Amino acid sequence: MIRYPSLLLAATLLATPACKGKPAQAEGEKPTSGEDPGLAGGSSLALPVAGEAVRRGDLVLTIATTGQVRSEAVAALKGEINGTVEEVLVRPGSQVRKGDPIVRLDTRPFDLAVREAEAALAEANIRFQGNLASDSILLGPGQEGERRKNALALSGVPTAEVRLEKAKLDRERATITAPFDGVVDRLSISAGERLSPGQDVATVVDVTHLRVEAQVLEHDLPYVRPGGEALISTPATQGAPVRGRITAVLPLVDSTSRAGRVVVSVVTPSLARTGVRTYAGALQPGMYADLRLEATRLPNRIIVPARAVIERDGRPLVFVVKGGRAQWVYILPGRSNGAETEVLPDSSTGQIPVAVGDTVLTEGHLTLTHDAPVRVISSLDRGKEP
Repeated sequence: MIRYPSLLLAATLLATPACKGKPAQAEGEKPTSGEDPGLAGGSSLALPVAGEAVRRGDLVLTIATTGQVRSEAVAALKGEINGTVEEVLVRPGSQVRKGDPIVRLDTRPFDLAVREAEAALAEANIRFQGNLASDSILLGPGQEGERRKNALALSGVPTAEVRLEKAKLDRERATITAPFDGVVDRLSISAGERLSPGQDVATVVDVTHLRVEAQVLEHDLPYVRPGGEALISTPATQGAPVRGRITAVLPLVDSTSRAGRVVVSVVTPSLARTGVRTYAGALQPGMYADLRLEATRLPNRIIVPARAVIERDGRPLVFVVKGGRAQWVYILPGRSNGAETEVLPDSSTGQIPVAVGDTVLTEGHLTLTHDAPVRVISSLDRGKEP
């Protein structure tokens, strides 16, 4: 026979010590790491998190807009002379430097033209000497300058010199070179093909010096000024915006969209391995990009990443890593630009509760409790000068 009352009594006796002697938590008191075993603080296992350093600097308030990435230079190379393509030295996507050969034509016809022009010039010089000798019999000594001028014109030397220069220029044009450092975007010719003047050869794009042309609504235009910073984001930047500089605010406002145009310049890093200035892949001409343009600059502020600020019981706080533990610190946030937030002095003490160089958590902190053991596996130290 099963005795249910005795089992119930035993369970009651076992549960009684667990509840006995535990004081009620005061309102607003920070919980300890062992109070909620369902959260991170209830375990001694250090949880992997990511953090950034608190920094002192300027908080830049921005205007959000969109724009299109363009190259500062796009060269559509065309043929300038008639000739047969002997060699194509690049492919689409090839990196080139200024002066690098792209296409070479068969130079034999141009070499012959130069030799023919040199021979014609030599004949003209002989005629010039003969004219001088014949004119010396007819003209007196006082007409020496006029005599040489007439003899030179009649000999054909000036015309022969021009033809020789043109022949040499055509021989130079037999090699089509890159006009600047860049990347070959399109190649429109192949070896053995007959090239004629005006025919497309290749397109070279400068991918080092880029600009973004953005639309800014007319009521925001007065806040945007040349020299201001700009943050440029595309899906390719993967959350790490590219920095640019506002170089121009164009004067005309479109009467339909009621927006003006702002030009942002971008200089991408170079590749030291190849020595060719090239793009890092984040921005490419033709891309559409999201921009945040500097509108107002608040100097000398204590700044934390906006992602670090969370709320508990309706109060904003950040987690600060101290001694391998995440300790929450209540803050009074000020203005924010969406990426960073300023921290204001506490209304009662007048002190800012975080210090420059403190590591505040930006990832993996949403479910943490106070004093939870953590391990920072990714940290961006923005509190130090570069």
